[in-house]
Amino acid sequence: MNQVTVGITGASGAIYALRTVRALMICGFQIDLIVSEFGWMLLRDEGGFEGKKKDLPEFLVRCYGDVVRNGSITMHNSENMAATVASGSVGSNGMVVVPCSMKYVSSIAIGASTNLIERAADVALKEKRPLVLVPRETPFNLVHLRNLTAAAEAGASILPAMPAFYQNPVSFDDLADFIAGRVLSQLGIAHDLYPPWEGS
Repeated sequence: MNQVTVGITGASGAIYALRTVRALMICGFQIDLIVSEFGWMLLRDEGGFEGKKKDLPEFLVRCYGDVVRNGSITMHNSENMAATVASGSVGSNGMVVVPCSMKYVSSIAIGASTNLIERAADVALKEKRPLVLVPRETPFNLVHLRNLTAAAEAGASILPAMPAFYQNPVSFDDLADFIAGRVLSQLGIAHDLYPPWEGS
């Protein structure tokens, strides 16, 4: 199966979301995409997406070329609790929430499931599938840390947007691709988004 659910929330860091979606599509994955209301604002304000929601796949082709046509996107309304990804009976390789606001970390940690991103994350946890949360907040307060710990204890991988520099990045895309690559690694997906550390 080559299917991953991607949730995009309103925390700053549209580049991390877009480069992760790009990487998954290049690898040939079918993406079930759920964008929160503030996530759409983020894609507009930081990502430059000005079209209708249904036009996002073509926007990605314009940004990254035909290579992203290796994969595909199924769009889901964040309020549609009857979507396929709301059920554990539908197979998946896992889920990533990128970027993941502290509001969503909190909701996922307590199993609130008040919208489709939260419910799909809950499904990933209950089905023992990989769930990767990419928080983009600094500094963390004690409430954040406790919620992140609770999410990790429930089975989520906490992958803060902290790019490395040993690969000598020359652009923002290089920095974002490091995070995208770490996400893919957590999902068990091979990639060549950055070179592995080979020692000194």
